[in-house]
Amino acid sequence: MKALYFKTRENNRVQCTLCPHNCLIEPGQAGKCRVRHNKDGILQTDVYNNVSALSVDPVEKKPLYHFYPGYDILSVGSFGCNMSCVFCQNHDISQPSAAVMRRRRNEIGTAEIIKEAKKVKSNAGLAFTYNEPVVWFEFMKDLAVMAQEEGLSTVMVSNGFVNKKPLDELTAVIDAFNIDLKAFNDHFYRKLTGSAIKPVLNTLQAIRAAGRHLEITYLVIPGNNDDREEFSNAISWIDKNLGSDTVLHLSRYFPSYNFDAPATTASTIKDMYDIASAKLDYVYPGNIMLPGSTDTLCPACGTVISTRKGYGIKHLNTLDGSCSECGHRVYRHFKP
Repeated sequence: MKALYFKTRENNRVQCTLCPHNCLIEPGQAGKCRVRHNKDGILQTDVYNNVSALSVDPVEKKPLYHFYPGYDILSVGSFGCNMSCVFCQNHDISQPSAAVMRRRRNEIGTAEIIKEAKKVKSNAGLAFTYNEPVVWFEFMKDLAVMAQEEGLSTVMVSNGFVNKKPLDELTAVIDAFNIDLKAFNDHFYRKLTGSAIKPVLNTLQAIRAAGRHLEITYLVIPGNNDDREEFSNAISWIDKNLGSDTVLHLSRYFPSYNFDAPATTASTIKDMYDIASAKLDYVYPGNIMLPGSTDTLCPACGTVISTRKGYGIKHLNTLDGSCSECGHRVYRHFKP
């Protein structure tokens, strides 16, 4: 299928303009994402309706803690990614060979996915996740528009490496985003992800400016992005540019794919949790137990709004997303 966002160049080359790589692709070759290729001077998407995974998850697993907390969501993914993280935890679908994609090809249409999403009880909507949704742009947008028409919310779990024009199209049809902020220096991005940090920061600001729900995940990798001063600068940037009510998830790293740095310690997560909590209202450590740290407290009066255990949640002091004690709005997207 013909892809969107490309320009034809001389000698049948094409330039993809979907993400900041702006790949100049020779005939018969694919871009960095592996799933958009040049066929006779036309950019084609190889994954329009190729689904690698379709599963019902708690919305907290995305992770989204402030977007219809306690609800389930239908998660859908494909293949490919426009980053090449050496520590990728989903490398089997994000960095696949052409042979793997052919062998695992599983075509599912938009109508069928919407039908499955509407079967989910306590449904928070539809989530684009598992691989990088940006490289699945054409199918994701068509599916998001259909979901919107059917009254379903949409979620995108992404690395945020996308050009402004396609991002503007996405913020028109995606209700909530979880964006990975992988570090707060460009050297890390270029060396370990094959990308750059500035477009990601631009994406975060654009999502906030569009009024969409935004949460951030920061995977803490020892010796690589856990410098406390640098992390403090990242928190100050979030506070200044996105707001202190921005939800931040700290995730513990484990050796994976082509990276063997030691697993993140609990003490490191605790240090960074304390740094972030000094300026941000909602900070949650993921995949590690720090007593009480996954509970949601009202930033205005300190009342415990919700408690969590794993992906289970119990609302204690809210009926409509606001604090029952002082009325402060904690959850802007909430259903009892």
